[in-house]
Amino acid sequence: MTDQRFDIDARLATIPHEPGCYLMRDKRGRIIYIGKAKDLKNRVRNYFQTSGDSRAFVRWLPRILGDIETIITANEKEALILENNLIKKHKPRYNVQLKDDKNFLSLRIDPDEKWPRVVYQRKKNKGKGRHFGPYHSARAIRSTMDVLNKHFMLRTCPDHVLNNRTRPCLQYQIKRCPAPCVFDVDHDAYIQDVEQAIMFLEGRGDELVDGLYEKMHEASDDLEFELAARYRDQIQAIEKVLERQQAVGQREIDQDAFGYYRQADRLTIQLVMVRQGRMMGSRSFSYSDQEFPDEEILSSFLNLYYNAGNEIPKEVLLPFALDDEETEGFEALLGELAGHRVYVKEPKRGARRALVKTAMTNAEHSFQEEHAKEERILDLLEKLQRRLKLRNLPRRIEGYDVSNFQGRQIVGSRVVFFDAEPDKSEYRRYKMRLQEGQDDFGSMREMLQRRFKKVAEGDDDPPDLAVIDGGKGQLAQAIAVLEDLGIHDVEVVSLAKSRVDKTGFQDREVTRSSERVFLPGRKNPVVLKKNSAELYLLQRLRDEAHDFAIGYHKKLRRKQGLRSSLNEIPGVGPRTKRDLLRHFGSLKKIKGATMDDLLEVNGVGPATAEAIYEFFQGG
Repeated sequence: MTDQRFDIDARLATIPHEPGCYLMRDKRGRIIYIGKAKDLKNRVRNYFQTSGDSRAFVRWLPRILGDIETIITANEKEALILENNLIKKHKPRYNVQLKDDKNFLSLRIDPDEKWPRVVYQRKKNKGKGRHFGPYHSARAIRSTMDVLNKHFMLRTCPDHVLNNRTRPCLQYQIKRCPAPCVFDVDHDAYIQDVEQAIMFLEGRGDELVDGLYEKMHEASDDLEFELAARYRDQIQAIEKVLERQQAVGQREIDQDAFGYYRQADRLTIQLVMVRQGRMMGSRSFSYSDQEFPDEEILSSFLNLYYNAGNEIPKEVLLPFALDDEETEGFEALLGELAGHRVYVKEPKRGARRALVKTAMTNAEHSFQEEHAKEERILDLLEKLQRRLKLRNLPRRIEGYDVSNFQGRQIVGSRVVFFDAEPDKSEYRRYKMRLQEGQDDFGSMREMLQRRFKKVAEGDDDPPDLAVIDGGKGQLAQAIAVLEDLGIHDVEVVSLAKSRVDKTGFQDREVTRSSERVFLPGRKNPVVLKKNSAELYLLQRLRDEAHDFAIGYHKKLRRKQGLRSSLNEIPGVGPRTKRDLLRHFGSLKKIKGATMDDLLEVNGVGPATAEAIYEFFQGG
């Protein structure tokens, strides 16, 4: 076969000396890499110069490239915006991606509420009020919430619960809420607790502790020993939190410091967050198959990370410098997103450089941990491959399950594990269209036909291994579907719990494991060693598929249940029904509501209130 190389000279002749983005396509027209440049011609030429980058992918570019498309922008800032949008849209193979695109958790308090509460959320600017964070893990935010609930005693319930309770909940019983829902609570004292909670979240711990010491002594002098003990407990809890938060600088400034560690095409980017001069936490992002220069990779990552809605601090500290024009573009873009001036810099000395070195050290540590984890996962997958006699290493495993309730609301689920870990972005739910009554075999067949038809048509990637929940019958359905669609490179097994015969005895071999794995063309099941990692992986997959199907089934049943008698009332549509349930909390309370109660509901006028009242009370 003749090796047809990409004619770079002919393509370079048409690329301008302008800022913008370039899209590399392979010979099948698929976008494999997207980059930006202040000078498109010079940037693209660098990939093909003899003295240029010598990494493996770059050396192979002339052979795998089919075309290079360019898009001109007015400046570096616009190129950054365009690059971000294009990478999110096309997800090229050789670009870094935010594998976990969830934002950090943050906390919010709305002081304008009558009884303010603390709520947590992922989007920091969502909702009215004061926002605090970010928190690098669910554990960190739970720890903070525990201090707030225990020592500041703010309510935790949503408004519709607060407005409809008739007796205090468990939070009152364990002295974590004064129960303003049912008791006549001193509003000024409650607001004072809210203000103290805000000081704590703002990091003004020293100031807060000083004030609490004064109040503790005043309460003690007034012989209010129970109140003094509460202040004492608050002080101890706050001081404990302050001890855990390492001070990293004299200036109370918000900073993100990035570390970078690379070996060949594998790398880790580490983020260390500093808020108000205190280290709040860190987070690592690991990648493989990255052949492009360090500056390009870091620049692309920063663009994706901050455009995903993550909090933008005053300073972004980098392990190495970007070029001047790109730095200016980043500062302009981030400043526009944040609403304040942002500095992007590579510190050379002092506290900022020490912070970057900390991030670099953590990046190397995270890289080594990730490498060790990958070796364990590879060992696990190789064991599973040998035990089930699979042709290919099962990196992508899909699990399938069917759920129904007395033959109704039949649903199915597909879950995906990649390298032995759940990839929830690939989970899918199926509502059966063709099956009537309880037919597990038919339902499984319909779901698999819908899934693998896309594979046969080239619209979706196939798994290395498909695991069906069930026994030989379900496995036979899967094999038949794959044969009908002409798919021969997908391996499939079924996983079933062990059976007890009528005499109560089990086969001795099967008893050693609570699961049986059925393989195509084999009469007896494979029994994986009890407590083995490969058995645990299949059980996790099957249980995840089962829970995902059950969750969808419950959602459909709840949806059907909410089509209650409210639907029979003239003039009550979906929005009014939602407002009624949100206001009263239950159908029972709506039935017992008076006309005056109904008129308090947002969007319910006199005619609608009368129709609802007459429907339930009109005898």
